[in-house]
Amino acid sequence: MRVMSHPILGDLQDQKEITIYFDGKPLQVREDEPIAAALLGAGIRVFRKTKKRGESRGLFCAIGRCTDCMMTVDGVPNVRTCVTPAREGMDVRTQIGLGEWRNPCGK
Repeated sequence: MRVMSHPILGDLQDQKEITIYFDGKPLQVREDEPIAAALLGAGIRVFRKTKKRGESRGLFCAIGRCTDCMMTVDGVPNVRTCVTPAREGMDVRTQIGLGEWRNPCGK
């Protein structure tokens, strides 16, 4: 699912692989790539569910202007994952509605 060679950008450069956690499951991704790109590369398309109807949302604009890619990251809701780089050990969760703040210590 990842573009390895692009006619304008060239070949994808090697990057360090790290582990993030998507809904509690470990996922190998490339360090500093946008979270949304990492999830798409792993075949994950649903990032959040709407508040009113529970409809699935995923990547739309990919430049940080809309709200479709918002997820809860390390306990903070409404993070735009298309412009947030992946870091080792991140806890990325599907957001339901407006999300809720979580204690990073799990309490």
